[in-house]
Amino acid sequence: MNTTPEQTQGHQERGDVVVAVTGCPKEDARTVFDVLSRSFASDRPEGDAPEDASPERPTVWTATVDVTEPGTGAEPARLSTPVTVEAQGGYWAVGRLREHLADAFAVRVVGTAAGDQEQEVRLRLESHRAA
Repeated sequence: MNTTPEQTQGHQERGDVVVAVTGCPKEDARTVFDVLSRSFASDRPEGDAPEDASPERPTVWTATVDVTEPGTGAEPARLSTPVTVEAQGGYWAVGRLREHLADAFAVRVVGTAAGDQEQEVRLRLESHRAA
């Protein structure tokens, strides 16, 4: 993802993280976005139901969350299948997002791209295993 220096600086200062969810059923995308909207201010309201754009092509659902003032902690959430999440923002902001997602899901980093002031991280989310 290409960004201008102004966009990069804005993400870092505001704590904004752009989140993209793909490779899963729309119900799992909704679960991820519900967890995020309970934890952070988001441009996607809680309960907003993602829709499939096309039956022939993969759908990517996006949201921007502000991690500077987290809300309530995330409760464990159930996913029907592993979900791929890409998060782009300042290093601190993406780290905080990962911490909060780890309260709700088992989180594994599967890819990273680092910039001077911003990073992009690909995460794999799964339901926590029962003890």
